[in-house]
Amino acid sequence: MAYDVARIRSLFPSLESGWAHFDGPGGTQTPRAVGDAVASVLTGPLSNRGTIGESEERAEAAVHGFRLAMADLLDAHPRGIVHGRSATQLVYDFSRHLSREWGEGDEVVVTRLDHDANVRPWLQAAERSGATVRWAEFDPATGELPTDAVTSVLSERTRLVAVTGASNLIGTIPDVPTIAAIAHDAGAMVFVDGVHLTAHELPDVEVLGSDFFVCSPYKFLGPHCGVLAARPGLLETIMPDKLLPATNAVPERFEFGTLPYEVLAGVHAAVDVLSGLDPDAAEAAESRRERLAASYAALHEHDEGLRARLEEGLAALPGVSIRSRAARRTPTLLATFEGHGASDLTRSLAEGRVLAPSGNFYAIEASRHLGLGDAGGLRMGFAPYTDESDVDRLLEGLRAALAG
Repeated sequence: MAYDVARIRSLFPSLESGWAHFDGPGGTQTPRAVGDAVASVLTGPLSNRGTIGESEERAEAAVHGFRLAMADLLDAHPRGIVHGRSATQLVYDFSRHLSREWGEGDEVVVTRLDHDANVRPWLQAAERSGATVRWAEFDPATGELPTDAVTSVLSERTRLVAVTGASNLIGTIPDVPTIAAIAHDAGAMVFVDGVHLTAHELPDVEVLGSDFFVCSPYKFLGPHCGVLAARPGLLETIMPDKLLPATNAVPERFEFGTLPYEVLAGVHAAVDVLSGLDPDAAEAAESRRERLAASYAALHEHDEGLRARLEEGLAALPGVSIRSRAARRTPTLLATFEGHGASDLTRSLAEGRVLAPSGNFYAIEASRHLGLGDAGGLRMGFAPYTDESDVDRLLEGLRAALAG
């Protein structure tokens, strides 16, 4: 496999600023190709979707290209790809759609490991419907979410299990396929927050066992929006509130109003950039899905080397506690430092043009469960453009800040 990080960095104009970015879990930098795709659609002939004239056809092509690209990325069906303003919006939408059928005696399972976007909407939906919430706890010492922590709170009354594909706070990757299989045996549906996972592991929604899977393209080089993937047949069984003249077709019935065609084109371009991270393997691949698999494999190897370098450097620093300890995890590390507030370290690092944000990053239940309250810690996450010099600058900045 060939992973030329210098070539990849050249695709990102923003890196010319000289900043080392460890804020990838909150949103990556954007390749020039994505910006060009957005600008091309937005400034070229453009109308509402249709087949009459170039402007209508270009809008239709943007939607079609978006659905095909995201279907390849997630190994889903194009008719099961739903666009939303954000993953949070999509979870709220579907929490309302699904909870219409809930009532007294029904149960929903959520986990302490999840981002609040895959917790609060379900808690609020349960409160409205009279359903009961069951909590699955992760182990704060190891960062692991044991399978039995979820399955032990399942019952024949469980309607839905909401679980993260990977923790955006500490990187833990739970065994979602096993959790999903047991949930399905109990008659429950499974809603997976794949926002953090998709940036580091190539998803397969069928292998995961998800009934609903959400992700955010701006976490993996694209523009700001959200995407939900589900089986078209399942979506056909759900009827949202909608305008009378709006189509009943799936997936359009869940996409309210006119779609942002330029954003969809940007998502398409981002998937294509991801599929070319390993150009040598891409030449031999017969499909975009195969190119994506090769690229993600090369990215994973690159990330593992950088993570080892960072963890070794952090271990040599005084008073550091690394909270990311799960056996299987993304290259995202949360750390706290004795005698030093995380936000103070963020500001100190910024003086050297190193961006490593601090906080709970909306994983507030996880932060509290770790004993960190709402303050959280310093989060350091990689993106495809992260290189060894970035890691060295981060470590040098931390050493200087802790010494000072």
